[in-house]
Amino acid sequence: MTVPVPLDRAERRPVLRAAIGIGLYAAAFGASFGAVSVSSGLSLGQTMVLSLVMFSGASQFAFAGVAAAGGSPFAAAAAALLLGVRNGFYGLPLAEILQPRGWRRLGTAHLVIDETTAMAVGQPTRPLQRYAFWTTGIILCVLWQVGTLIGSLAGAAIDPATFGLDAAAPAVYLALLWPRLAGAAQRWVAVAGAGLALVLVPLVPQGVPVIAAASVAVLAGLLPRRTRTPEP
Repeated sequence: MTVPVPLDRAERRPVLRAAIGIGLYAAAFGASFGAVSVSSGLSLGQTMVLSLVMFSGASQFAFAGVAAAGGSPFAAAAAALLLGVRNGFYGLPLAEILQPRGWRRLGTAHLVIDETTAMAVGQPTRPLQRYAFWTTGIILCVLWQVGTLIGSLAGAAIDPATFGLDAAAPAVYLALLWPRLAGAAQRWVAVAGAGLALVLVPLVPQGVPVIAAASVAVLAGLLPRRTRTPEP
């Protein structure tokens, strides 16, 4: 049986600082969602339940957007599910890192989102990966609910486009992803995925470009890697 190695304060400090910074962004982004949700016709209670149960910013905005356009609840749920499919891909590396058992799988799966995945896989050691996942997940979940409540109470007084909150999510995720693009292969996969998504945006429904871009990374991961003979 392997005894977990405790992390010292110097190892935890930068991870905690980054998690708090992302959490503050989540609060602001959650406020924009709360404002958009209530202006779309959802009540305060419905908005809070959606934010707590779904806990996925892009999917929640898709749900509220379809509802605002007069779509049925089934259409709104389908759009949200389409954008949430990517979280299933995140579960593959995180299952190996976290190794949840029993009922813990439910709580773990609920926190599998873009930010927690990027924070976890970006750490050098397994204990630090687990600390980054749980710290980021808990902070984001709490501050996301707080932000949603504030935005819901403020209602239409908050315009996400005016404050630039509509661009906050991709900007933060790009900042988390950038350090991982250390090799040429990773950069080519990122460029190919982004290019495919840009081409599909005007041609297919919302959410499909995200899935298509993710499929590029999946296909790249399935391709055999060329082995290089080490030099003496």
